[in-house]
Amino acid sequence: ETPAETPPVEPMPAASENPAVGGAAMDASKDIVTNASAAPNLSTLVAAVKAADLVGTLQGAGPFTVFAPTDDAFAKLPAGTVDGLLKPEKKADLAGLLTYHVVSGNVDAAALAQQIEAGGGSATLTTVQGATLTAKSDGMGGITLTDGKGGTAKVTTADVRQSNGVVHVIDSVLMPK
Repeated sequence: ETPAETPPVEPMPAASENPAVGGAAMDASKDIVTNASAAPNLSTLVAAVKAADLVGTLQGAGPFTVFAPTDDAFAKLPAGTVDGLLKPEKKADLAGLLTYHVVSGNVDAAALAQQIEAGGGSATLTTVQGATLTAKSDGMGGITLTDGKGGTAKVTTADVRQSNGVVHVIDSVLMPK
């Protein structure tokens, strides 16, 4: 008796396929700045990274975990905040704000969820800036970050893989104390 012929198996899409950001494809073989520059909804962040002279850092070996606020997130800040931070004399403040969105290491959503579970419902992340963020589950499979001022940001696109880390897109700008 010959076994029944099995239909050809369709290949599964690679689990490592990157989510698009702002409709733009993200290439896991490219660095954080190169990918962010391709995302139309991260243009304010890219301009800020350039103004703060952090391009070289974020193109470095890392790995870095970046919580990347969208243009809409920056637009939620009080009028004039972004323009004020982009002024040359505010470079140190801007660098501090941006590095508050960066954590050393490659912390993907699964690792973050494990840290939250191990922490009994929350995880404290120390940023490159030196202050902390608190990560919690939103109860629906997503992750919410709470900043030093008590403000919250929701991860809207997780696990955008980069050659030098991972980016999680967020819907609000995080503020250190």
